[in-house]
Order: sequence, then structure tokens, then C-alpha cells
Amino acid sequence: MAVPTPSDYRLSPALNARLTGLLLVVLAVVLFAVTAIVALLHLPPDLLVVVAVLGLVSVFATGYLLNRRAYVVRLDEDGYRVRLIRGAGVTTARWSEVEDAATGTPRGIPCVVLRLVDGRTTTIPVAALAADREEFVRDLQAHLQRGQGLRPL
Repeated sequence: MAVPTPSDYRLSPALNARLTGLLLVVLAVVLFAVTAIVALLHLPPDLLVVVAVLGLVSVFATGYLLNRRAYVVRLDEDGYRVRLIRGAGVTTARWSEVEDAATGTPRGIPCVVLRLVDGRTTTIPVAALAADREEFVRDLQAHLQRGQGLRPL
């Protein structure tokens, strides 16, 4: 039997834009502070240009990494890993540790909740993923069944 390929789910475009916007605001604050320091200490204005260019390059590089390279959820033959989600609970577990998977809406946010055999949980808000909700749930169920040794009927 062929080994299933890992499934990576990336950050949704809305959250990516929100994080990139936050980085731009941080860059603006840093540039304001550097401008004040340059003016007060009579430093060369080229310092301000260097900080601005480095800041813009870092914002665009981070935006690219969040959009193209970084995953939020990875499902593989051994288990799952969740990153970049605050309050997810258990971020890594093997499929043998998962007791069941269910959907829910804690605080009005559609989520998939994975309950582990020791009582801990992993909560994955599906709106944070750049994927169709039902497709993600089907893929998660397939990985969970294979990981627990169940065969499809």
C-alpha cells in the first residue's frame, strides 16, 4: 500500500493580510522612532533610508513566507502538527493518541476539535486555513482513519 503524502494547509488570505498589515504598522512606528532619533542626535539621514529599506524587505519577505511557505496544519501518516494558531491547545500528536474528531463553534468560530485519549484537545479554526472547510474535514478524517489502522468500507 502506498504511503499517503502529507497534507499542508496554509494561512488564509484574510489572516495573511491582517498579519502583513500589522507588520506595516510596526514598521511605521519603528520609522517614526528612528526619525526622531536621527533628528535629535543629528545622525546622517541615510540611516533612516537604510532602516526603511530593510523594514520593507522584511515585511515583504515575511508576507511571502506566510503566504507561500508556512503551513498552519500538517497532516501526515504519523500524526498532525498545528502552528501559528494561538490557543490551539495540543499542537502535535500522533493519530493513535486521538480519541475522536468533531466540529464545533466555540465562541461562534467554526472549528475542528480533536480530543485526545488523555483528555486534552486541539482546536483548529477552519476559517484560519486557506482551504475549503469540507475538504479539510474529509482529509483529516482520512488521515485519522489511516493513522488508527482503519480501512475504508
